[in-house]
Amino acid sequence: MNEILEYSKEPLADGRVIYVSRNSRFGTDAVLLADFANPKRIDTAADLCTGGGIIPLLWLCGDSPRTKVYGVEIQPECCRLANMSIDENGDRGKFEVIECDLREVEKRLPREKFSLVTCNPPYFAAGAGFANSTEGRTIARSEVMCDSDDVCRAARYLLKYGGRLCMCQRPERLTDVICAMRGQEIEPKRIRLVQQRANSEPWLVLVEGRRGGKAGIKFLPVLLVENSEGKYSDEMRRIYGRYGEGSKWQDN
Repeated sequence: MNEILEYSKEPLADGRVIYVSRNSRFGTDAVLLADFANPKRIDTAADLCTGGGIIPLLWLCGDSPRTKVYGVEIQPECCRLANMSIDENGDRGKFEVIECDLREVEKRLPREKFSLVTCNPPYFAAGAGFANSTEGRTIARSEVMCDSDDVCRAARYLLKYGGRLCMCQRPERLTDVICAMRGQEIEPKRIRLVQQRANSEPWLVLVEGRRGGKAGIKFLPVLLVENSEGKYSDEMRRIYGRYGEGSKWQDN
């Protein structure tokens, strides 16, 4: 595929945009992960499975880190969309897209030079979950090209001692994430569950591990998407308020 046949752009904040297509979109999980990772100005960051670059683009809104952010993505269409967003927003020199298989990241990025790595990985084991209509969506949602072990192995290569890996995943796969992190000497340190409302089961888990960290996990308060009135919670409004200017969520 040499062209992106159908694409559109969506607003972020401060007049910034992201280009999306049918195969390269983003959801609430990416926005929550971007906020959970909370990069500092001194961080040198890499986002694995970056797709159209949503997490780096969110970080570059407003009071953003000043160091360069790298996004690693295997799908050419996603890389083209991310580069379109970079050009539209004037982010050359701040955000660079690396088109490669994260299992071969050592061929494209330096070892132990990053203080923060993030990943919104495929959620379903190969052959599990819902059938997808396109190869691109299959790669994004199912572990046909990478799994948690691959993500953590790449993060171990990239992270400095003491650097952080932040991931999101379906709650039923939390054990896979913890085992994969520990297998690469990345100690899980913070966990936060996300629920749609107070009486519902969690639909997402956010996990932070630290390379070379000591054992001990802190469980953060559950993040509720909705309040008792069925509207977005105050915390969701805080999170989206930084990035969602002009987005439809404000009508909730």
